[in-house]
Amino acid sequence: MLKHSILLILLCTANLSAPLYAAKPPNIIIILADDLGYGDLSCYGHPTIRTPNLDRMAAEGMRFTDFYVAACVCTPSRAALMTGRLPIRIGMAGLSAPGHRDVLVPKDTGGLPLEETTIASALKTKGYATQCIGKWHLGHTPQLLPTHHGFDSFYGLRWSVDQEPNKGIPKNASARLDQKLEWWNDALLRDDKIIEQPTDLSTLTRRYTAEAIHFIEANKGRPFFLYFAHSYPHVPLFRSKDFEQHSLRGLYGDVVEELDWSVGQVFATLKKEGLDQNTFVFFTSDNGPWLTKDLAGGSAGPLRGGKGSTWEGGMREPGIARWPGKIPAGVVMHELACSMDLFNTCLALAGVAVPKDRVMDGVDMTPMLLGNGHSAREVMFYYRKDQLYAVRKGHYKAHLVTYDGYSPQPPVEHDPPILYDLNSDPSERFDIAGEQAEAVADIMREVEKHKRELVVGKPQF
Repeated sequence: MLKHSILLILLCTANLSAPLYAAKPPNIIIILADDLGYGDLSCYGHPTIRTPNLDRMAAEGMRFTDFYVAACVCTPSRAALMTGRLPIRIGMAGLSAPGHRDVLVPKDTGGLPLEETTIASALKTKGYATQCIGKWHLGHTPQLLPTHHGFDSFYGLRWSVDQEPNKGIPKNASARLDQKLEWWNDALLRDDKIIEQPTDLSTLTRRYTAEAIHFIEANKGRPFFLYFAHSYPHVPLFRSKDFEQHSLRGLYGDVVEELDWSVGQVFATLKKEGLDQNTFVFFTSDNGPWLTKDLAGGSAGPLRGGKGSTWEGGMREPGIARWPGKIPAGVVMHELACSMDLFNTCLALAGVAVPKDRVMDGVDMTPMLLGNGHSAREVMFYYRKDQLYAVRKGHYKAHLVTYDGYSPQPPVEHDPPILYDLNSDPSERFDIAGEQAEAVADIMREVEKHKRELVVGKPQF
């Protein structure tokens, strides 16, 4: 009897220390908004946009206060999320020379290099079903679409909703609050085939959501990875009839509240199919709000700047993680994390080794997410195109160059750098470089170290 008791104790102890994915790898869902600001959700302080499903996600999981993306615009940010690598390493950063772009446009022929490992291609090695729904923006020629980057299927747009305008539309049509469908000629794709053009942009969120529900239901018997990359609230803004005049914030609020509804539908499906306890879900945005679009743009809350800038509002985003029974509920996390870390984290959860033949910029967040460790991220590099603009280490952030996104004024170089304490001054108003010379020197040592080991990838556009 004693031997049996000891054996039972040993088995239970062994089980407690086993990897979470030992019995069955978790399903993984990344939900990515487009141009959503740090201050656009009610759980991040917006006074008139109601986001009950995302609020509940935060209450049942972990809400980050210091979650970043790797770029202040769409294409490089998404490339970094997919690969766990800084955009400059893989040629997806754009070029700082005059006239060069930082996002892919229809005339480009390049995109995310096929030799890069994506979250999807890595998870495929463990038998995951994979689907990309929504906006891709990492290469629109047939050989660069999601189905060539590890995804079994793709349903969505090749790029942003404003990149296929019809001729003769009004000036600054994308920011208009009286949007008309006939101004736009977007193509909706399934895999590599156009299935609708022009696309009814007013039903896009609903149709993306229906596709996500179908994917979850069809793959409930095997592990799956869903990359659900919404096209909104990037301008032009459209929402379905059910959400017209739904929000006190007007059209922009309507759009965000429909995205919140979509998140609720995903969680309802997981619960209905009995998958809730074995699915890791992460919600964030690709970059900050497009402030120059006025009321058609969002809010960075207390943060300075927005999309196109390396001020906090351009690259610090909402970040919410949920996995019932694994991620502690109701945690507000103040440690540093980045969208690139999702690559390492997803691979760790699935039991896949991180590539050893290249420099990785992501770190595994699982100790922090599961409440048994801290963030392994100490430094955050802020790039705009192929130029390093700022570096954060701990709670100090030094700016080498500053630029207000989409401003007609040129970037301003700072030598010596200007410095902010983000714990006490998240709005970046008070330069304390003169008082914290050692903090500046410490960050500059990180800059020199980074430059020494940096190998820049061949530009893809």
